[in-house]
Amino acid sequence: MLTKNPPYSEIAAVDLGSNSFRLQLARVVDGRLIFHDSLREVVRLGAGLDKNNYLDPAAQQRAIDCLKRFGERLRGLPQEAIRAVATNTFRVAKNSTELIAQAQAALGCPIEIIAGREEARMIFVGVSHSLPAVNDRRLVIDIGGGSTEFIIGQGLEPIEMESLYMGCVSYSRRFFPDGKISEDALRHAQLAAASEIQAIRSRYQKLGWSEAVGSSGTARSLGEIMLLNRWSDGHITREGLHSMREVLLKTKDTRKLQIEGLSSDRAMVIPGGLCIMLAAFDELDIERMTAVGAALREGVLYEMLGRMQHHDIRAATVLGFMRRYHVDHAQARRVEVLASMMLTQVGDKLQMNLEAARQYLGWAARLHEIGISIAHSGYHKHSAYIVENADMPGFSRMEQQTLGFLVRGQRRGLGKIGLPDFGDDRCLLLLILRLSILFNRNRLDDDVPQLSLARSKSEFRLEVPAGWLANNPLTESALQNERAYWQEAGIKLTLSQPDA
Repeated sequence: MLTKNPPYSEIAAVDLGSNSFRLQLARVVDGRLIFHDSLREVVRLGAGLDKNNYLDPAAQQRAIDCLKRFGERLRGLPQEAIRAVATNTFRVAKNSTELIAQAQAALGCPIEIIAGREEARMIFVGVSHSLPAVNDRRLVIDIGGGSTEFIIGQGLEPIEMESLYMGCVSYSRRFFPDGKISEDALRHAQLAAASEIQAIRSRYQKLGWSEAVGSSGTARSLGEIMLLNRWSDGHITREGLHSMREVLLKTKDTRKLQIEGLSSDRAMVIPGGLCIMLAAFDELDIERMTAVGAALREGVLYEMLGRMQHHDIRAATVLGFMRRYHVDHAQARRVEVLASMMLTQVGDKLQMNLEAARQYLGWAARLHEIGISIAHSGYHKHSAYIVENADMPGFSRMEQQTLGFLVRGQRRGLGKIGLPDFGDDRCLLLLILRLSILFNRNRLDDDVPQLSLARSKSEFRLEVPAGWLANNPLTESALQNERAYWQEAGIKLTLSQPDA
């Protein structure tokens, strides 16, 4: 996760897709990205999902082996200059937690599982940067291995985003087992895709667009095939798709496909991808589509560049949530200021980057009361549910989970929130947030004493100015309760007042 980092001269994005894993590197020159090296391996991770959504050992090993090779290429780059994102298969696999741990060790940096709509947003960013700037709206469709993203946007900004659970790998496995192709299989696959797209058709057609763009593997392959076989000028067309369909139907087996421009690894998943594209053309009345290679990985890199230049979309997302849920901005600021002050005191005890910790506390301070607009009783639970489950542009799933943990644990007992071990940074961040809220209960400026927070190997220590608690009995009572909460959780919180 990039924060306020120095301007790195080289950055990298790793895209862990359901069909392929990709690594893209770029040099940062005068505030622009110069793409200079890339790697792609067909891992077909989604093909390793069983009927209960568990990844089999062979698929996991393919992923680990690939990431070890990527890790070698990334050796020497600071972790903050690398962002790795995992998509649909990691989202649905029930044993993805186990794989993530091994994958991170192989790659040598953290891996974020991103939500479908967040994937869609970054795909649009990547595609938009690769095309000439226009004022009209664009429809971008990205058929991945396990999901297909549909985005309408204008300029560099997405307007409408959706991620549907269908992809070239999953549909090829489902409708064309063992690579066998038949008229019935093609028809059923296209009908299944059409049924999914019908759920979004009305609002997408109402919004409208001037240009349709297909991004990444399936679309790029279809565009190349149509050009090389003279079915089109390189654009994806309805006629070209039907020509491709006829070839597949005539061949009857993906292992026997001999089409100019179709690689052997893409041949295994092209039937599913073709049926999804045909359904998209029919349901959304598309006649012609531009195919581009840019997609998620380029979007990740441009997002990283924005964060380095202090244009972080997460800040805009948080501000939008504050407005939507009518947050008391002044109170959020009070809590954030005190939290930042205490974090500075214990920053040398952190394992994570200090600025990353400061961001988490800032986000939590600004969003901890958003649940009040739902109900005051148990508002911390409502707040946590929102930040964990809402679409939050710019945030990864893990960032939302960490933020949800802090917000849920902001008050009352600690027994039901899954408190981590004492040495975990989240434990310290939670204490800071709780104390910052506790000492700002009066919602008054300049009403907070000078506090001193420390963390030793076995306890937290909070020092309050002499005599202050005697003059503030409500806060003193709350602090005693706070100490008891931590004690019940097996963690010692010591309160002290120096002699006057």
